[in-house]
Amino acid sequence: RETVSLLRCNGISKVYVEVYRDGGVVSTELLNEGVSFLQNNGFEVVGGIASYPGGDFGVRQEGILGWFNWQNEKTQRDLRKVMEDTAPFFDTFIIDDFLCTADTSRESKIAKGDRSWSEYRRTLLTELSESVFIQPAKTVNPDIKMIIKFPQWYDRFHLFGYDVATKPALFDGVWVGTETRDQYTQRFGYVQPYEGFINYRWISTLAGNKIGAAWFDHGDCNDIDFIEQAYQSVLAGAKEFVIFSFESFISGHPGHHLLRQDFGKLADLAAAVAENPVEGAVAYKPPNSDAGGDLYLMDYVGMFGVSLVPESRYPENAAVVFLPTQAAKDSTVVEKVMRSLDNGAKVVMTTGFLARAKGGEKLANLAQIKWPLSPVKSVARSVISNGKEYQLDFPVKMDYRVITEGAATLLKTGNALNNAFLVENERKNISVINTHTFSQEDFDKVGEVLLCPAQLGLLEVPATWANTIRNAFQQKNRPVVDAPVRVTFQYLADGSFVLHNYNREKERVEIQLPHNMEMRDGFSGEKLHMDGKLLKLEMAPRSRIWCTTKN
Repeated sequence: RETVSLLRCNGISKVYVEVYRDGGVVSTELLNEGVSFLQNNGFEVVGGIASYPGGDFGVRQEGILGWFNWQNEKTQRDLRKVMEDTAPFFDTFIIDDFLCTADTSRESKIAKGDRSWSEYRRTLLTELSESVFIQPAKTVNPDIKMIIKFPQWYDRFHLFGYDVATKPALFDGVWVGTETRDQYTQRFGYVQPYEGFINYRWISTLAGNKIGAAWFDHGDCNDIDFIEQAYQSVLAGAKEFVIFSFESFISGHPGHHLLRQDFGKLADLAAAVAENPVEGAVAYKPPNSDAGGDLYLMDYVGMFGVSLVPESRYPENAAVVFLPTQAAKDSTVVEKVMRSLDNGAKVVMTTGFLARAKGGEKLANLAQIKWPLSPVKSVARSVISNGKEYQLDFPVKMDYRVITEGAATLLKTGNALNNAFLVENERKNISVINTHTFSQEDFDKVGEVLLCPAQLGLLEVPATWANTIRNAFQQKNRPVVDAPVRVTFQYLADGSFVLHNYNREKERVEIQLPHNMEMRDGFSGEKLHMDGKLLKLEMAPRSRIWCTTKN
């Protein structure tokens, strides 16, 4: 009675029933009873598994975190048996997080051979996705639909066996984690809210029409954190939420009230995004690409109010192309960039990309930056804007000493090197950002494995810096935003746009529109204040506005 009541009052129509986790296998008798009960009460039921070790089930890995040793035959055999026993109960089945490994046992080292750990693990878990999960399930239940859920740590997938280039083709559906949680705490990493959008949108470019639900949870979330995950999931294109887990509905969470309250707004926004997805500058991240010192940089660019969308293939037709270090994996990327420039595109690149890209010298010359770049560990606790120095609580890091050759240096830090952070060439079509978010060394310092290990001074810089960086990504005939950091701007194809103030304080935001128009908040219906072409807003802390011309 309580189960049915909790599900119905929260508007839940589908239940994912977990058949295994932490060594606990649900008996077929209990599974039969539970699935039948839920179905008889009108709920759609999906099977699920969290392949995390426990007890004497499988073999736990040697190495960081507590995942399985997937090379071991007992792990494979035990999980295959669970799939054979439970797949007949379901039409659809999802594999949750933990289809990954960091095992460094002698057994895995021998199997790895001369390959990198990344290559070995991706090959192994691609093979086991079929032999342990898909084939056993479809042998006993040929019509079952098999879904993989990718976690949210997109820049680390390939290190631990998630191969985004091969997995979507194997499965019938792809679900995506958008569980960003609290940006200000270390518990689950200092993850920025924009990451949920980046992760889902990037994976959707690989999954195509197999893309499905967004998955988020309650961990380290207050009510605002929880609902913000929902909005970024919808903006990325999700039409279904999977909320982990039912235990939180039993204990209660303040985010549930906001989700019920805002469900109509989310549904309206989802309908709009389905017809007019978010557009903007396109960030190029090839599958299984290393980030160097640019780990999760795309999330931070989004937090600067850049309407940034990720792509797994080079964006040939983009008006603005963003190239972080990850893009250097493409050995022909410089030729592609040259074609983009010839077609009138703007290009923004990082020093990490410029130093690693094959043929990077050609782009350095166009950017009017001395080649080769000089590596230097540069850390600044202040930045300079309009001759004034602003102190920061957290560092701004850079990996290179940037020396310009006749170019305008736009932004400088206040450290001893007085190093350039952003450089724009004289033609104004190439900008270079000299940044460092995180590298493996930063993860190792604090023992983090998957998520952002520290807070960055990038999110403390003055609004003048934010506006200058945002201007490097500015497209012609698009709204021009004047706002501080942590105010995001996501532009829909119909000309409407969604603003989020992720700051803890009220913020003033001004947006210069291409022409006069009357605008309303698509969430509240209220008319917004216009001064000619200038939209003036005061945004409450942790609030959002959907600026649209539609009534």
